[in-house]
Amino acid sequence: MSYTSRNIDLEPAITDLRNRTLARLPGDFSRLVYLASSRDLNTGRYSHDGLTFHFSETVASKAMALCHREIFERLVYASLEALIEELRNYISSTNERPAEFLKSWKHLGSYRVTIPSECDELEAEVFLSNVKMALAILQTCQKPVSQDGQSA
Repeated sequence: MSYTSRNIDLEPAITDLRNRTLARLPGDFSRLVYLASSRDLNTGRYSHDGLTFHFSETVASKAMALCHREIFERLVYASLEALIEELRNYISSTNERPAEFLKSWKHLGSYRVTIPSECDELEAEVFLSNVKMALAILQTCQKPVSQDGQSA
């Protein structure tokens, strides 16, 4: 089977995933986290019952991997300002207190598992660096300005 025909076989699954699942999530960072959390960390295979039912386990996994990579690339090449906004939207969708979320993500590095398996090492490093900066900026914005810092 040629590369082109395999992509044609995947297109309906990719379209379904984008329109039925990913479109309902609030932004690319939410989509990235969703896709990463659908991946088995031991095997690298993705799982989605709806896609598997309509297509096959293999097609569903490949479609999810392709979408994961696509969204990751958009975030890698996004401006820092856009990445901060994506993170802000994701944090607000979690129902967690932003200060606790930021502290936990900074300490645990939870964002590391959002990187696709098939990823360029340099892209991964840029992504990690940018997310660390974005988290630090958001954490700084969470801190109230001290009385000493307000001079007239």
